[in-house]
Amino acid sequence: MFQSFEVTARPEQGPPRLKALREMIAGEGLDGFLVPRADAHQGEYVAARDERLAWLTGFTGSAGFCAALAEVAGVFIDGRYRTQVKAQVAEVFTPVPWPETSLGAWLPEQLPEGGLVGFDPWLHSAGQIEILRKALQDTGVEMRACNNLVDRIWSDQPEAPLGAVKVHPLEFAGESHDQKRARLAEELREDGHKAAVITLPDSLCWLLNVRGSDIPRNPVAQGFAILHDTGAVDLFMATEKLTDVRDHLGPDVTQHAPSDLTAAVDALDGQIRVDRGTLPFALAEILGDRAVFDGDPCALPKARKNEAEIEGAAAAHLRDGAAVVELLAWLDAHPAGSLRETQVVTKLEGLRRTDNALQDISFETIAGSGPNGAIMHYRVTEETDNVLEDGQLIVLDSGGQYLDGTTDITRTIAIGAPPEEACAAFTRVLQGMIAMSRLRWPVGLAGRDIEAIGRMPLWLAGQDFDHGLGHGVGAYLSVHEGPQRLSRVSHVPIEAGMILSNEPGYYREGAFGIRIENLIVAQEAPDKPGGDSHRKMLNWRTLTFAPIDSRLIVAERLTLAERDWLNTYHAEVSEKIGPRLSPAAKTWLDAATAPI
Repeated sequence: MFQSFEVTARPEQGPPRLKALREMIAGEGLDGFLVPRADAHQGEYVAARDERLAWLTGFTGSAGFCAALAEVAGVFIDGRYRTQVKAQVAEVFTPVPWPETSLGAWLPEQLPEGGLVGFDPWLHSAGQIEILRKALQDTGVEMRACNNLVDRIWSDQPEAPLGAVKVHPLEFAGESHDQKRARLAEELREDGHKAAVITLPDSLCWLLNVRGSDIPRNPVAQGFAILHDTGAVDLFMATEKLTDVRDHLGPDVTQHAPSDLTAAVDALDGQIRVDRGTLPFALAEILGDRAVFDGDPCALPKARKNEAEIEGAAAAHLRDGAAVVELLAWLDAHPAGSLRETQVVTKLEGLRRTDNALQDISFETIAGSGPNGAIMHYRVTEETDNVLEDGQLIVLDSGGQYLDGTTDITRTIAIGAPPEEACAAFTRVLQGMIAMSRLRWPVGLAGRDIEAIGRMPLWLAGQDFDHGLGHGVGAYLSVHEGPQRLSRVSHVPIEAGMILSNEPGYYREGAFGIRIENLIVAQEAPDKPGGDSHRKMLNWRTLTFAPIDSRLIVAERLTLAERDWLNTYHAEVSEKIGPRLSPAAKTWLDAATAPI
């Protein structure tokens, strides 16, 4: 299996590790040290070698950091993880709600007499340190770049990954890497930039039309690149990873050892384009005034999927949808109390594996039943594996990495007879998902401008959820891809070709969780009769097809338009997915997609 259920971190391991870190901090003459969940590439996902936060604290979420001081060790976590962190960290660690409480405000409170806090300059972006130092002005707390202290006490730290790099075929990429490099180089020249430093693995892989296996569940290769205004690229990646792609890369891509990066950056002349959020502070210090913070040049072109990428994603979703429907039919055939969460995960992965294009799952499958469903990023283990009992809901959030696309789908399913309060909340979540699916909006709006549409039904009931409404998704790349998001903090305008998730939810700690998720792609909307033809607008094309559990819907609360959308969607599910199913699953689907 791709997914395992072993326990990867235990709370009892935290106290002795924190004690050893504090001894190291004191020995260095520091008052604290920052331990982020990050690597030198500054992406969301990290290899086992870089799971320092999980190793130290036991917390395994995909975002957060620890500020370890002599008397307190704060674990900063956002709203997605406030239930999860309680079960994963020992009492020597103090959960801190973030970003409500900023590190810049917290440190002076803990160090009122001032102090010196160390950080690894490769594991923090230029933007993070800039913001932090501004917040700490006149507080007496200073930040000092130093070698990584966790690495010095982590005796069995894994080695850096060396997965082989492979070619991403043109039929799926839709554009050669020669064309991509030339297009981006022209933009550099127009802006007066001599080069751009690229740190994100998915940007590098998109630019060169390659894929890798250095990060679990993400088909990326770790490395750095310098894109010059000529279109040439200096690639800093271990040579043994590139055996199978040398001919593909061609003469304009020159390979260097990763250790050569700092000298190469130091030797650059002129203005160098970088991204404030992903450039390591160490490289920002080397570049100095040459750095122009105009963003990753690959970010928007990567986000705007071309026709080949969109149609590849659509095809992958149909095959993936068939696997999900087979799973839902299988699950429904088992009475309450007869299955465990791990059995559901194992069965779904087995169904996906029948597709030869599947390369991996796109993230650890979330299969949270009952109270586990309220843990937004729940990962089932041998110790937490629950039986699916009558009256529970199960949140099933999963996806696949296919050669032609990346999928991500969530369905919440009733086990037996669901409680009325859960059905009411489910209906509101569904109404929010439908509202976003039906939306038309003027060109130029960002995620922050429209995401409230998907929350309004919950807000009217005094409810909400602590994650964004949607995230970008890559084309056989990272399942979380920026810069576009359906989020109140996203300023990036949504453009045609951008794939995002649409996933409102609701979570009641200790009781149940609800989330419904489809992937959608922005496209130019046709003119409306009587509308302003000069006012260009966008709408969504739905990519995900699988039924939504009608047993959880309070039908009389749906408007006529909402009911019509749901029935039309279910008719499409039946039409597109039905012919791909086994006879038993097809019979089940016919009933699951019956009009309401």
